[in-house]
Amino acid sequence: MRKIISPVSVVIVNFNSAELLTQCVDSVLSSTIPVLIYVVDNASTDHSLTQLQEKYPAEPRLHIIKNSTNFGFAKAANQALSHITSSYILFLNPDCLLTADTLKQFYTCMEQYPQAGMAGCLVKNLDGTEQAGCRRHIPTPWRSFIQTLHLDQLFPNQFQSFLLARQPLPTQPLPIEGISGACMFVRKSALEQVGPMDESYFLHCEDLDWFIRFQRDNWLILFIPSIEVVHIKGVCSRQLPYKVLWYKHRGMLRLYRKFFNYPWWSWIVLFTAVWTRFIFLVLSTFLSGFIARFHRKT
Repeated sequence: MRKIISPVSVVIVNFNSAELLTQCVDSVLSSTIPVLIYVVDNASTDHSLTQLQEKYPAEPRLHIIKNSTNFGFAKAANQALSHITSSYILFLNPDCLLTADTLKQFYTCMEQYPQAGMAGCLVKNLDGTEQAGCRRHIPTPWRSFIQTLHLDQLFPNQFQSFLLARQPLPTQPLPIEGISGACMFVRKSALEQVGPMDESYFLHCEDLDWFIRFQRDNWLILFIPSIEVVHIKGVCSRQLPYKVLWYKHRGMLRLYRKFFNYPWWSWIVLFTAVWTRFIFLVLSTFLSGFIARFHRKT
């Protein structure tokens, strides 16, 4: 079989993504430039992987890595790296849909910005609106405090959230602190310098950790507004909402401990604030689900 050479490889970590996994792979395979796809399945129990294999039983551009347990996002994504020789790697969520020229646009832009180690794009919801985490600052404890209390909305002239979706969309690519972790286009040479994602994060915050490390190693993170990707957010997360909230808050504390140097007493305040927010969101999620079930029954 002829070996396929591609400038771009796409890594998709799957966990119970249903039919969206096949739709995502369909959209990647429509690419106008050669592409290789590595689907890493974290022991899915639904039909997502079976459906994909039935549609593509002998697709030479598609490679599947099956895990016997759920390793989390970072560890699963890193599994594919030893197989990849492409100059660029797109880490893509299975609930994202590309257009045929998405990879070509990413590749062309990154070739024009050799100092960029990673790039993101305009990630949209199904209704065409910009997704909140599509362009952002690193959520430091102070910025997270502002976001949680909505101080940026109450006092917009005094406070700024880490989310930038309310700001005017730029017309040209520009450096930014953070992009959407659902769609990260990474220069392989930069990845080899910075290192892979930190596998201590099971789910969430491994992208933020990576953004900080890339910038500390003097690589730019580029936001490209002319490239658009649709992200059907939360398909996997909705199945285990409480676990997702747990991993997210635990990940934020790890991020803070790893990169921010605060006095010991401030960690008590920070720890209390993070887990208080976690409890509040768990109760809110439970109550919303209870009300929704009640309305369905009535």
